[in-house]
Amino acid sequence: MNELLKDKVCIVTGSGRGIGREIADLFACEGAQVIVNDLRTGCADEWIEQSCSRDRLHAFYFDICDPAAVRENVMKIKKEFGRIDVLVNNAAVEFNELIGMISRDNMEKMFNVNVYGTIEMIQAVSRIMARNENGGSIINISSMVGLRGNKGQLVYSATKGAVIAITRSAAKELAPKKIRVNSIAPGLTRTEMMEQADIDKLKDRINNICMGRIATPKDIAGGCLLLASDYASYISGQVLPVDGCTII
Repeated sequence: MNELLKDKVCIVTGSGRGIGREIADLFACEGAQVIVNDLRTGCADEWIEQSCSRDRLHAFYFDICDPAAVRENVMKIKKEFGRIDVLVNNAAVEFNELIGMISRDNMEKMFNVNVYGTIEMIQAVSRIMARNENGGSIINISSMVGLRGNKGQLVYSATKGAVIAITRSAAKELAPKKIRVNSIAPGLTRTEMMEQADIDKLKDRINNICMGRIATPKDIAGGCLLLASDYASYISGQVLPVDGCTII
């Protein structure tokens, strides 16, 4: 194992399960000290204990939509680990509703987590990263629907499009501080939510994937590993689709 992230301190939001968990576990396997963040207290404890990299995984439960909690916990992480090198803004919520059926409550929840929470984390963590000699890497998980849109996902698409705009603007502003900001845009991915979906209704989307399969959380984590590593030291402001080459 090369340990591409040896001694780096990484925060992965929304990493109690799914894609975030896979990212956190891979980063720890690659030598990083990983802060596993989630809103649900205790949700990551069991899988952390079972991980072969459990000594490098550290649970911090707080709400990324709460500015005071974000500041308090980011400072705790800095105090305990001395630095922050990588931030993965993975936490998100999704409600799929057709136009005319969109719930204002669900709309606000998606913007609060997917957009405002991402901005809160970037603000707090970039201040710490700016003190690092080599800056840092911020990776925002967006979505292919943020680039292309999708029926029944107007609001979710809007939030993920906002994440892409955040990425490009933050990259320009933070580049002088040696902080890189990029985005991973997953396509259809086999998560717990996907397991509950009616696969027959997704056949057309699956048939448009040139590689012939839905992505796994490990596929998304691999893209994040590249952007977090020093191999991507001159890559910033980019959106990396991880969608198996999907036909529009």
